[in-house]
Amino acid sequence: MNFGIIGTNFISDWFVSALPFAKAQATAVYSRKKETGALFASRHAIPLVYDDLDAFLASDAFDAVYVASPNFLHESHAIRALRAGKHVLCEKPAAPSLAGYLRMCEVAKEEGRTLMEAMRTVHDSLWERVKDALPRIGRVRSAHLEFCQYSSRYDKHLAGEYTNTFNPALSNAALLDIGIYPIEAAVWLFGAPKGVLGKSVLLENGFEASGNAVLAYEGHTVSISYSKVADSLLPSAILGEKGGITVDKTVMPTKACLRLRSGEEAVFERDASDAPNNMHEETRDFIRAVRAGELLPFFETTHAALSVCDALRTAAGVRFPSDEDDAR
Repeated sequence: MNFGIIGTNFISDWFVSALPFAKAQATAVYSRKKETGALFASRHAIPLVYDDLDAFLASDAFDAVYVASPNFLHESHAIRALRAGKHVLCEKPAAPSLAGYLRMCEVAKEEGRTLMEAMRTVHDSLWERVKDALPRIGRVRSAHLEFCQYSSRYDKHLAGEYTNTFNPALSNAALLDIGIYPIEAAVWLFGAPKGVLGKSVLLENGFEASGNAVLAYEGHTVSISYSKVADSLLPSAILGEKGGITVDKTVMPTKACLRLRSGEEAVFERDASDAPNNMHEETRDFIRAVRAGELLPFFETTHAALSVCDALRTAAGVRFPSDEDDAR
């Protein structure tokens, strides 16, 4: 499959470098600045560069668009691509709110095109093995999933420099940039929670820098920790009545360990691969969905995760400009 790329930040670099491992390639890139797009294209040998979005979407050089623009542009860019007849793989979060995502889904159904959120935790092969192993630990009673990563731009923010990363007006928040990974892993593993509690830490400009949440299920709870101003030290863990499973990293795990009260132990490790990251796995699932004519793959998981994020933002008083559109 041929992809057109919207956005030229580091995540787009990672995505394009992973495409060959999904038997796909990037054939065009769009950037607001032609020179930025040209530099990105030169790094990845992409033949076509556009600084006009309409001209980009009118191109017949690709069938699908990878949307990796800033969060607040995900909805509009995805909808324009869908209206242009392209399938859309949209970087997480699919939209800043559940309402925005549902608007995107309606357009996908109207146009008969596939829309999927690019969420590595729910497509990762090692997480699949963890999910398959859950029955071995008996009835799950608690779990802790976390992803804390000190932002490379936080020092600039502390020095008083402006960075888009810490600007809440662009629909940025640690919850949507970082926390959504363990939240989406939780709802993929256990379904939509029955209740959500959370607390957030806000910076002086109103940016949500970190938070903790508890998702309530029938018979167990899942605690979530996330941060853009600190690094994780602990693995994630799922505890059942017969044993537990630890996972070393949330976004791209390399090893999971199963330990049962019986004394049995098992280690699951990532299969050897030359792939630079695990983004080819989400891309493979997207391509399969397109070929199968599935319009909204993983809809329930994305829906549940964004619903949790909406509840946590409401509890923290974190609002984005796009929330005004949702209220209309």
